[in-house]
Amino acid sequence: MPDTDLTVAALVERDGRFLVVEERASGRLVLTQPGGHIEAGESPEEAAAREVFEEAGCVVSVREPVGAYLWHDPNGRQNLRIVFVAALLHEQPLAELDEVIEAVHWLSYAELEAAAARHRSPSVLRSVDDFLAGERQPRSLFAGCARAGQALDTALASASLLHA
Repeated sequence: MPDTDLTVAALVERDGRFLVVEERASGRLVLTQPGGHIEAGESPEEAAAREVFEEAGCVVSVREPVGAYLWHDPNGRQNLRIVFVAALLHEQPLAELDEVIEAVHWLSYAELEAAAARHRSPSVLRSVDDFLAGERQPRSLFAGCARAGQALDTALASASLLHA
């Protein structure tokens, strides 16, 4: 069985449009919500806020999780992505973005749906669908796993929020 990469992402909505980044992954240009790996000493929420700033130049307030999404990437790796709702506080258009980021976009649902073939994973649209359906998980879900390096897999394994 392949190792599982644990990542976080932020779903940011503003006036009916969703924040996505365009980045290079596995040799192709893809669209995804800003996100990435949890660094040592970070909570999942702190990682999501940091990634949004590094990838999109936006400062956000991370709220509750929408869900956790499991998928297998084209390289055969298994990925578990926790997607959080985040409120936009402000943008910093002159912020230096991660080198893999080609562009930052605010897309409507229709634009996001039309570009589904370019999504990095199925969780991009699935998490937006869940968000629009009102899906939210309790913020306390990760209360016992405040920092990376603790047993997030144990908390997630017992949770009912996994979406395959």
